[in-house]
Amino acid sequence: MNFIKTTEQDSNYNNLENMSISEVINAINKEDQSVPFAVEKALPQIENLISQVVNKLKSGGRLFYMGAGTSGRLGILDASECPPTFGVPHNLVIGIIAGGDNAIRKAVENAEDSTTQGWKDLEDYKVSEKDIVIGIAASGTTPYVISALEKCNEQNIITGCITCNKNSPLSLTAQFPIEVIVGPEFLTGSSRMKAGTAQKLVLNIITTTVMIQLGKVKGNKMVDMQLSNDKLVNRAVNMIVNELNISKSEAAVLLEKHKNVRDSITHGRR
Repeated sequence: MNFIKTTEQDSNYNNLENMSISEVINAINKEDQSVPFAVEKALPQIENLISQVVNKLKSGGRLFYMGAGTSGRLGILDASECPPTFGVPHNLVIGIIAGGDNAIRKAVENAEDSTTQGWKDLEDYKVSEKDIVIGIAASGTTPYVISALEKCNEQNIITGCITCNKNSPLSLTAQFPIEVIVGPEFLTGSSRMKAGTAQKLVLNIITTTVMIQLGKVKGNKMVDMQLSNDKLVNRAVNMIVNELNISKSEAAVLLEKHKNVRDSITHGRR
């Protein structure tokens, strides 16, 4: 099957160094506007993968994101937001990056080229058939990710992926691929741009939809969020006020007692 890496194709713009600031930012913005439409085309694929994630998590499994560079960082970002946003344990959604935690801030040379380390990193978490693993790679060719998914397939672990190239090796490896074809980047090959934006949008969709399906949202509110700062405490108080039609002081008392919006609303109705 013919594989063309569109994320590496020449930019639609040239002589960038001769552009004015206004020309550069308008061109970047114009390119960025195409990303949501590319995500829209992938919604059927996204739905298929989300269904698999929901089934696994409802059965006591975990969701793993695996990637290198920007893709790995985006997976870690999404995973790290789940506990404070939805009140789930830190080990429910896990982000793994090639090169380990040091690679979150600084690039680790050749880490993405290993064909064995990805599976070793998953084994550190005692990954099993109960879990689901999603590889993230804009190029769809990252050996660290592909080899890990191949091993998962051998072990009957369900695999998905998020990539920005059609029919990439990663897409063909994952059982439930998501392909968001954003085309050439404004800066040729800089997949932290449109491709990174597309991956972030897809990750937003995946975890938000999964958590809604797991019952972590009431109405449109984050009723299980962690109350880790004053802003979130104030938000929680306002949720309780609106839900129970009581004063802020009464809501604050409920929240202080039950430490959770959902529980405060439940007990406030009794």
